[in-house]
This record gives sequence, structure tokens and C-alpha cells, in this order.
Amino acid sequence: MTVWDRPEPPTRPVPLDRERIVAAAIALADEGGLEAVSLRKVAARLNAGPMRLYGYIATKEELLDLMVDEVQAEILPEERSSGWREALRNLANGTRQTALRHEWLADLLGGRPTLGPNGLAVAEATLAALDGLADIDTVMRAVETVSSYFTGAIRREIANLRAERASGLSRHEWQRASGPYLTRMLATGRFPALTKAVRDGTDVDAEASFATGLDWVLDAVAVKLAQPPA
Repeated sequence: MTVWDRPEPPTRPVPLDRERIVAAAIALADEGGLEAVSLRKVAARLNAGPMRLYGYIATKEELLDLMVDEVQAEILPEERSSGWREALRNLANGTRQTALRHEWLADLLGGRPTLGPNGLAVAEATLAALDGLADIDTVMRAVETVSSYFTGAIRREIANLRAERASGLSRHEWQRASGPYLTRMLATGRFPALTKAVRDGTDVDAEASFATGLDWVLDAVAVKLAQPPA
């Protein structure tokens, strides 16, 4: 029996339910990351005994599944997408914006799909927009390809944000601090391609980089969807 099937126990003596437990866990994760989340800490947040929580959630893995499903409600589009590109763009941008609000989500992206109601609704809305465009295997590979792109891009962006906080240096401050060393290394002539990238490349922010990469991936998916079945 999954956590989605298992009924909740009585709420007394301290009023509890999975909704309150998950909300407390998300608040802890938003404040201190996943390392700040444990059944003991969630129980303390709710002024309840730790053993009370086991009647609602058997393991920390179940708690993480519930947390992910809860924030996936923020990814679910409010209206039906007008086409497959918009659907996949909504999935990518919605996941990114949700991860920026809940950075711990980046650590849980890319694993087994969650089977909660919100996660299933996000999957249904995405797949429905591609229904009939190609065989189901091609559709699934299209969604997986876009998901792989935005999962990696989001993790990189969150890693950079964490590095800024840990070092106390913004991206541009870090670049300036590293500048003298990098200049010396490039001057050796051992890294001509890298030298060209550093000197001639356009510096863009994370949002612009994400949008450009997403467009390229969607363009590639469009080519595959347009191909006749083998």
C-alpha cells in the first residue's frame, strides 16, 4: 500500500494530518534544505511527538514524495496549453520557477516519477498536448529529452546560487576575483578555444541561457515529431 492509499489515523490528541505535516516539512526545507528535514524535526515544528508522525508517514522517503507532489501543484498549468511546444515550455519554466522558490526540489529532480495526484496531473497535461502527434514511444522520448535538459539546467542554476551564498561572492564578483589567474592561464596559449570563448562570448544571465537552450531542444523535438513513422 502506498502513502497515497493508506488512510490517516485519528487526529487526537494533537490535531495532525498529512497536509499539516507536509507543509511543515516544506517550510523546514525552504529554510535549510533537505538536510533540515527529518520526522523528528517536523514533529517538533508541530509540537507533536515523533512517533505520532509514523501513523501518517512511514518513512522519510514517503515524506519527500509528498513534499514533491505538493509543490508540483505549482507546476500544473492553470489552463490547457494551446500546443505541444507551449505544454513542454510550461513544464520546463514551471519546474524552474518552482525550484527557485523551493531550491531543495532541484536535489530530487530526475529520479523515479512521483505518483501523487499533482504529479500525475502534470504528466497528464503534458502528454495530452502531444497526443496524436506521433507514436507513444516518440512522445515519451520527446518529454524525456526536454525533462533531461531542464533538470540539468535547473541543477546548475541552483548550484550557482548556493555557491554565491557559501562564498559571499556574486557571479560577477567571483569572475573578477578569478580574473588574474584565468588571464595568466590563457596567456600561455595552451587554451585557444577557451580564450576565444572568454574574450568573444556573450555573458548572459541564467534566465536567458535557460530560455535559449530550451528553444534549441524544442526545435530538435519538432524535427522528430515531424518525421513519418519508420
